[in-house]
Amino acid sequence: MPDIRVAYRPLPEWLGLPLRLPEGHRWDEVTAVTCDAEDRVYVFNRGPRPVLVFDRDGELRSAWGAGVFHRPHGICCTPEGTLLCTDDSGHSVREFTLDGRLLMTLGTPGTPSDTGATSVDFRTIRRSAGPFHYPTNVALNDQGLIFVADGYGNARIHRFSRNGQLQRSWGEPGSGPGEFRVPHGIAVDRSGIVLVADRENSRIQRFTADGEYIDEWTGIARPCQVVVDRQGRVFVAELGYRAGMWPGTTAPSPDATGGRVSIFSSDGQLLHRWGGGLQPTAPGDFFAPHDLCLDGRGDLYVAEVVMSAGGNRGLVDPTCHSLQKFTCDA
Repeated sequence: MPDIRVAYRPLPEWLGLPLRLPEGHRWDEVTAVTCDAEDRVYVFNRGPRPVLVFDRDGELRSAWGAGVFHRPHGICCTPEGTLLCTDDSGHSVREFTLDGRLLMTLGTPGTPSDTGATSVDFRTIRRSAGPFHYPTNVALNDQGLIFVADGYGNARIHRFSRNGQLQRSWGEPGSGPGEFRVPHGIAVDRSGIVLVADRENSRIQRFTADGEYIDEWTGIARPCQVVVDRQGRVFVAELGYRAGMWPGTTAPSPDATGGRVSIFSSDGQLLHRWGGGLQPTAPGDFFAPHDLCLDGRGDLYVAEVVMSAGGNRGLVDPTCHSLQKFTCDA
């Protein structure tokens, strides 16, 4: 049964809904969000300034990244206080200071690996390959190892040393153990287990840091990202079956759920779940959850790819929220 002690409520006044950004700033959609040690919020977006930095009260403090990224996708704040950013169409992961100075590059920007893929449609992948072909997200473990989900045009997880040396890769196209159909999101828990949001297989797969398969969690609707809190609870952003569907694919049932967020215990027991997409523009509901993060006080931020998941085709009001903040009163 859901545990009401982990129930989250939306804070629609944060940033204001409908969204009110300072003059001269906008975003087309928010692909990812992360927080630093001071609870500043870094909003990775597909707008003219891809990185917008807010304080925890929703005041814009700075912006950077114009002309830097081909197509923003994932962002992660490191323990050292830097940002790891995945640029899917740029086929690279780059590390920046919090104010945008480049520190390190993983992959060869603009050069995809040879998987046979012809687009971000995973169905065109013919084989797995090295880094990167439309990478999606990145995470670190407590030892500083970097794990990258190479998701849209590949079917692999890559592990790098903290200084950017490739150490290991695993995964093949498919639906069996250790295989992927869009390994989209990734996190590492405190015991070192690597959790991969295997989106088009609608499951979370768990691995050791060396890529050995442990198990999988199902009953999840196209997970896009996963994050683990200090108590070991696992938060999952689920895209659902009403947004971002590939042409020719179908939902598992006519009443399949829309976008939602779920919280699981460390052993995969469902604790709480909300959303479902019946009122996707309402505070607390979702159209296309794509990423999420927690700040130091336990508040939750959820990013949505409203336009690319259907807003540009009239599936939802294009003014639908692309970023929401939630708090837990427990």
